[in-house]
Amino acid sequence: MTEEFHRIRRLPPYVFAEVNKAKAAARAAGEDIIDLGMGNPDSAPPAHVVQKLVESVGNPRAHGYSVSRGIPGLRKAQANYYERRFNVSLNPETEVIATLGSKEGLANLSAAITSPGDTILVPNPSYPIHQFGFIIAGASVRSIPATPDEDMLRALDRAVRHSVPKPTALIVNFPSNPTAFTASLDFYKELVAFARRENIWILSDLAYAEIYFGDEPPPSILAVPGAKDVAVEFTSMSKTYSMAGWRMGFAVGNPQLIQALTRIKSYLDYGAFTPIQVASVAALNGPQDYVSDIRGMYRERRDVLLRGLKSAGWDVPAPDGSMFAWAPIPPAFAEMGSVAFSKLLLKEAGVAVAPGLGFGEYGEGFVRIGLVENTQRLRQATRAIKTFMSRHGSGATLSDLLGASK
Repeated sequence: MTEEFHRIRRLPPYVFAEVNKAKAAARAAGEDIIDLGMGNPDSAPPAHVVQKLVESVGNPRAHGYSVSRGIPGLRKAQANYYERRFNVSLNPETEVIATLGSKEGLANLSAAITSPGDTILVPNPSYPIHQFGFIIAGASVRSIPATPDEDMLRALDRAVRHSVPKPTALIVNFPSNPTAFTASLDFYKELVAFARRENIWILSDLAYAEIYFGDEPPPSILAVPGAKDVAVEFTSMSKTYSMAGWRMGFAVGNPQLIQALTRIKSYLDYGAFTPIQVASVAALNGPQDYVSDIRGMYRERRDVLLRGLKSAGWDVPAPDGSMFAWAPIPPAFAEMGSVAFSKLLLKEAGVAVAPGLGFGEYGEGFVRIGLVENTQRLRQATRAIKTFMSRHGSGATLSDLLGASK
């Protein structure tokens, strides 16, 4: 009985494990680690939302089983959000379901719609659940470019012509985790036309809908006429309202996909704790000043981080959205790879980042840096990185760097 289970065998070793292990050891030794590796919001949720949670917890009737697909008021609140934010009309009875965060919804919908051997199209690099939800369900994943442009569209065309069996679903995620790429409504129109023509489902992850830094907010793919024929979209309370640990998200869109997710969830869970759902209604229906304030906070952090890195000699493109910077490894360290570089940065600068390899093979050569510490800590991090980079300079050999990272 020593053979590994089939589905577990299909999962590669967890790339982040080495960095996480080193991070835990450093903290256990009393070191001050600035953790920019995980997208874990550090702000408190809106005060009125916490107050509603406390109030709801005090109701003795709130502690029983809840509703797997979400209480009616929550589904209506999400439909209202889509109406005012995207000008998209949704039927809360047939086109909205609450999920235990967007990650659970993506994983369970993958299981609901996948047959063993199906081909799924997934950007590379991408958030791990985008591919591994389908891999766990028995599908094969074909990687496509992560950029929302002609490269992705050409790759989709090739995939349809050359994949056996023909692809059944496509994942998109803009603003993207980890790359921070954003997509236009015109690009979504191209995707919807492709999916309708080829009879392919689209699963859109819009978890970072409200974390953007340009003048135009990110669109929903469902704003494209006819998109609900082929698409479902996932959103989350995690980043918008700093409610990551509450595990509250949604899937909306195509009724057939929503029904499939509803049915499979009915066997697996009884929904989120009712007071969390009630408090989420307060977040969606209440004042939205908090959302713009959080957006401004992340913008300030982005600017502080990038200025500090530039001063250190590390040029990083400015993200247009999400709570991450997707940073090419500095040239002097590029040959060592993202995992070894992340370990070295942790060891010598006390700064934890996420190695790009963890998001797919085409993430190699990058690290993801989270905007999850206040500006004082970000300045401290960039000063430490500047010292770290000066220490090694341009004359360090690959063997020197790899030796230092151990």
